[in-house]
Amino acid sequence: MFKKAVEAKSHQRLSGADRKKLRRTVRNRLPLLTDELLDAILPPKVEITLSKFQNRVHVYSIEGGCPMFFDIDGRGTEIFPTVFALWEAPEMLPSFMLKGGEVSRYVLGGADLMFPGIWIPSQGFPSFSAGEIWAVQVPGNPAPIAVGCTTMSSEEALKAGLRGKALRITHYYRDFLWESAEGHYVPNAGFMENVVMEDPSYLASGSVEEISDSSAGPQTSTETEDESGDVNNIVPSTSVTDAKNDTEEHLVGSMNELNLTDDVSSANEANADKQNILSPEEVDALLDQCLLQALHTTLKEKDLPIPGSTLWANHVLPCRPSGLTLDIKKSSHKKLSKWLQSKASTGMISVKEDKHKKEIVLISVNRSHPDYKSFKPEKKKAEVSESPGERSTAQPQSEKMLEIIEVYKPSIHNSAIFASVGEDKGNLYTVSEATDVVFRYIEKENLVKPTNKSMVVLDAILCDSLFKGAIKKGSAYPSEIHKKDVGSTFVGRMQLHHVVMRGGGEPVVRKGAIKPVQIMTERRQGNKKVTKVTGMETFLIEPDLFGSELQKKFACSTSVGELPGKKGYEVLIQGGVIDNLARYMVEHYGVPKRFIEVLDKTRK
Repeated sequence: MFKKAVEAKSHQRLSGADRKKLRRTVRNRLPLLTDELLDAILPPKVEITLSKFQNRVHVYSIEGGCPMFFDIDGRGTEIFPTVFALWEAPEMLPSFMLKGGEVSRYVLGGADLMFPGIWIPSQGFPSFSAGEIWAVQVPGNPAPIAVGCTTMSSEEALKAGLRGKALRITHYYRDFLWESAEGHYVPNAGFMENVVMEDPSYLASGSVEEISDSSAGPQTSTETEDESGDVNNIVPSTSVTDAKNDTEEHLVGSMNELNLTDDVSSANEANADKQNILSPEEVDALLDQCLLQALHTTLKEKDLPIPGSTLWANHVLPCRPSGLTLDIKKSSHKKLSKWLQSKASTGMISVKEDKHKKEIVLISVNRSHPDYKSFKPEKKKAEVSESPGERSTAQPQSEKMLEIIEVYKPSIHNSAIFASVGEDKGNLYTVSEATDVVFRYIEKENLVKPTNKSMVVLDAILCDSLFKGAIKKGSAYPSEIHKKDVGSTFVGRMQLHHVVMRGGGEPVVRKGAIKPVQIMTERRQGNKKVTKVTGMETFLIEPDLFGSELQKKFACSTSVGELPGKKGYEVLIQGGVIDNLARYMVEHYGVPKRFIEVLDKTRK
């Protein structure tokens, strides 16, 4: 679910009614969750943000950017707690105990949990139904490392001999969802009094250690390896129930007491202490710093006007220092509207109140203001962490990895706009870069309508670049255009090109739209089927090498020849392999499905 990074389409704060609906949904979904535990996870007076992702997943985060629940279908029927919420209240879900660190390695790699990797207590196999939510734990630590839903009931599992998939993992420790909140999560040094969680690499390293409780007396669990080194042969000294009872006495139900690596803990603890001692004046300065950072880096002219809540969630909060929570209530302004109005009184921004939605709206930014011009924005470096195993498996795939980018070249219609803002008319631009160019021109010429900030007044140059030659003779040219239509209209007047790159090689730039691969199956003499492939050169696939590869793949004869009267080559494969060939090009060469045309002439 969160193996790969997925961008959020939108962020919004939940209203009071939506907060109550979320609490009801969570309570119905998780029967073991009490009101006290739910208040600890979703404090009543803390803001909750809903993030909607491109894969239809909804993530509910508390103030500070820490996700607590996620809904995989966006309808409330498949809502799960995150690892952070389980650290806050591990007793909200029943848990499967793994046999050891070797099993956790696969779970933390994104694999589903199989029945052979589950440790069965002396009381017998637990009872459950299909579709129930269960957590995953490692021996000697009550902090769950993953969460998912069961694929079958316990009765079905016993009939199958405890073989097959037990839990479909939806979220695990150190996946993308966990990483996205790592900088906003402030751990502490004492998650448990007597059981200490090792470095995160312990969970995936397969190391086997003995965890003892010196104060409580007996050990919670002991892991041993047999002579063959099989870590699945783990002999627990006590049952899971006893271990859980021993550890729950010392468990403090707060995420702020989780013990992670020393370097992360020490850095975040310093930020937490700093946040606790900030005065209202210091919070005011931090707010101003985040606003200026957002105005310089993320907030563009095309985004204006923008509601205050969207400005806060999508621009101001992401610009706060790592590990610090930004609370408007701890400032001297107390409310977002009063803070923005105070900034408007200095002349740096202009705002107005939306009487229908009863919300403050940012209308424009004075980028010539002394405070704006004197501020130097910070450049954040993107952190990329990759384990050696992931790096080794990614290298062979990157050799044939395909990347296709649509770019645009200025045409005779809008070349004057590029020249006016100092951009090269011969360069290629992406959609976002071209849109930024036209809005820079609008800002330079001050073409935003004073009475309606969402409209742009057309001067002669901008009007020609957008509409010259597109308006019928006798029709009047428009005098203004809505901001949301400027970018698409401007890009539509440019020349379309596309860039194709494969495996980090040299990019190939071609004019016009991308021509798809054509795969066709037809009958020849003797009622034999043959499959033809053309257009593979567009995606940097060498025809001769491709033909040899298909000969081995499908165990059939192939031939490569030039297309008569056209540029390019045709690969001919003996047999009707049209479906398998299309699938092979998608999976092995990364050719998008939308660029493959299939025609089977043998079907009636």
